[in-house]
Amino acid sequence: MAATPDMRASDGDRDRVAAALREHVAEGRLSVEEFNERLEQLYRSRTYGELATLTADLPEIDLNRLPAAAESAQPLPARRDDKARTALKAAWAGWAGITAVNWVVWLTIGVTSGHFVYPWPLWVMGPWGTVLLAGTLIGAVAKPQRRR
Repeated sequence: MAATPDMRASDGDRDRVAAALREHVAEGRLSVEEFNERLEQLYRSRTYGELATLTADLPEIDLNRLPAAAESAQPLPARRDDKARTALKAAWAGWAGITAVNWVVWLTIGVTSGHFVYPWPLWVMGPWGTVLLAGTLIGAVAKPQRRR
């Protein structure tokens, strides 16, 4: 059934007209005062005909194809520096987690047996930490921070 000017409009219809009016203000076709007047009329409107009079002197806008909506729909590409920084943080977090687990195991064995053995977790955290530290320092030297 086609909408006639005498048919009642829904809240969704009013919202679509309000969005179109906002876009016309953003493009400079309406002043803020005109927008406020039309918005007041919009929410008093009951039929499609009354809604149509609010935008009769304005060009139609396809709200699904707005430039701002198209740009915001596309995710921004991740920068290479951000990916490297995230990977480095994950590597350090893995090192810290595994190191903590090893020290807890060593401490538990020492407490339950009554004597502490050689601190073997050093052999896990030392070489791995050294490699991570070298990678972090080399990465920081290879990619100097840009000044803005």
